[in-house]
Amino acid sequence: MITGIKGVRIRRAAAVAITSGAMLATGALTAAPAQAVTTPTIVAKGGYVMNNANGKGLYSKAANTKRSTGSTTKIMTAKVVLSQSNLNLDAKVTIQKAYSDYIVSKGASSAHLIVGDKVTVRQLLYGLMLPSGCDAAYALADKFGTGSTRAKRVSNFIGKMNTTARNLGLTNTHFDSFDGIGNGGNYSTPRDLTVLASNAMKSSTLRTVVKTKKYTAKTITKTGSTRTMAAWTNTNTLLSSYSGTIGVKTGSGAEAKYCLVFAATRNGKTVYGTVLASTNATQRATDATKLLNYGFAKIG
Repeated sequence: MITGIKGVRIRRAAAVAITSGAMLATGALTAAPAQAVTTPTIVAKGGYVMNNANGKGLYSKAANTKRSTGSTTKIMTAKVVLSQSNLNLDAKVTIQKAYSDYIVSKGASSAHLIVGDKVTVRQLLYGLMLPSGCDAAYALADKFGTGSTRAKRVSNFIGKMNTTARNLGLTNTHFDSFDGIGNGGNYSTPRDLTVLASNAMKSSTLRTVVKTKKYTAKTITKTGSTRTMAAWTNTNTLLSSYSGTIGVKTGSGAEAKYCLVFAATRNGKTVYGTVLASTNATQRATDATKLLNYGFAKIG
């Protein structure tokens, strides 16, 4: 039998030991803080990553600095088209010689649309977003702009692009072309393009288009026969290299360098981001991969 002061001390020590053991068994003790996620270094001059669930920025490098956007501009082209009231995706558009001449004069990326063929709006969207066809962009601007001449319709369409940018609060964004081949007045920022992409991807049609790796269009020729186009391959290599990628668009140019607006979903969480002015196509994908990994690590 334990008695006296010594006995009290022993009983207290035993109680403390039992309580501590129970806390360890149930995990009641405070866990050690998680190791901090290392901020990545990217080659691109500008970058931004956003948690799509709440719009919170997760990474920023010159995120509000205006830069040339290259063909990432086509996200807005698609957004304007898909925002049209009573849009008929199966409506046919006849390919004009002006679209082909434009591609040749600019040395632009092309969907290789053939003059006289009838192509649906849906097919033009694939031609716009996968091979980054500037001929497809021209056809869409001509189709959905308002005016008595092609020049007026294109100008009106670009006006719609800028109106949409203002309505989305993209204060550091301006377009002077339908495809990114501008005259010095085509610019945006990593933050603005990320917000634009997140908004544009609310369209189920756009989500379907930009996650497609290859697409083959069957068009109607001038004689009424069916032409099977050469398959269009998506220029966004993350679709093959990064698990969970859902979009959205590459861009490049002498001024823009190499750009990529990207998005991926993992474990029910979605991250959007942009890199502008990277050094080459491989590097922009590497930069984007670093930022996606970082973004998912940050949101846990």
